Amino acid sequence: MLDIAEELLGWCERGRPFAVATVVATGGSAPRQPGAALAVDADGTVIGSVSGGCVEGAVYELCQQALTDGGPAVLERFGYSDEDAFAVGLTCGGVIDIFVQRVDPAASPELAAALATAATGQAAAVARIVKGPAELLGGTMTVAPDGSYQGGFGDPQLDHTVSAEAAALLDAGRTATVEVGADGSRCGEPLTLLVESSVPPPRMLVFGAIDFAAAVVRMGKFLGYRVTVCDARPVFATEARFPEADEVVVDWPHRYLDSQELDARTVVCVLTHDAKFDIPLLQRALRLPVAYVGAMGSRRTHLDRLDRLREAGVGERELARLCSPIGLDLGARTPEETALSIAAEIVAHRRGGTGVPLTGAHTPIHHDVPRTVHSVA
Repeated sequence: MLDIAEELLGWCERGRPFAVATVVATGGSAPRQPGAALAVDADGTVIGSVSGGCVEGAVYELCQQALTDGGPAVLERFGYSDEDAFAVGLTCGGVIDIFVQRVDPAASPELAAALATAATGQAAAVARIVKGPAELLGGTMTVAPDGSYQGGFGDPQLDHTVSAEAAALLDAGRTATVEVGADGSRCGEPLTLLVESSVPPPRMLVFGAIDFAAAVVRMGKFLGYRVTVCDARPVFATEARFPEADEVVVDWPHRYLDSQELDARTVVCVLTHDAKFDIPLLQRALRLPVAYVGAMGSRRTHLDRLDRLREAGVGERELARLCSPIGLDLGARTPEETALSIAAEIVAHRRGGTGVPLTGAHTPIHHDVPRTVHSVA
């Protein structure tokens, strides 16, 4: 739901009731992930998507029904039908559980507050009960990064447990379901909650203000990153050369990196292929809990770089994290093609992909990679 926060906030500010359908769980080759949402207002206006088209019509009708009769929230499952491939379902072979709920902005101030926070790019989590006793379905709590919360479920222990779970997922930038007892314990009648996290865009740090960097910036923006270009040479690191970057910084790369607070979603692209910049930068980057560190250069440059990093005290476990030469083997030549190969490697690295063609392969199309935190040596 938070993926369409800006549009929903507009409806809330105008006091327009709406019904929102949110993906709660998926299986197989489901096209959208938990948290994806479709909403319908009283005029029949639709925003968002839950399936990329497979079951949108049926979900739209559920939303209209929720708006018309004002009944309780419902959890519906949609999947592939072997008997009738044209029946309502996911012909891609997946299964999705969708939670449909009517929202009256006047009665849901905590939800409106969460939408406002998410719409401005700040961190917030929304926990909703999607499975459990009818009187609790749709109950909502919004949680801030410090664990404070608005709303709740009428039980202090349950509120405390859910707020702690939601704060942990928010800290990791994850959307997921959690199960707790109705009294907040780990036993008793279970409740299933969907916790949606909205966090600021992940960061891409591009070091080296070269021609390839401009293409990498464009690709990073396309993938939803907040992109910074950093170079110690002021004649090259200018906003005029990188108009699509969120910021252009003139500083020594390693010094700039030392000044930043980075998280496990950050990707670092080192394009300078100059040892005086690369070595002190990579020495630090490979010891940070970031998602990806890649460095441009030939294979000879790569081998020389490894030797220099070893001399600087970088261990083999840290060196194993380095993606160099940067990018997948696409036969890229131009800056744009090279940026595509770098972006493809970043996606494969973060999502657990193999980088091999899907044609003829027997690997999963979608991967679920557990997040890991890299320790500092």
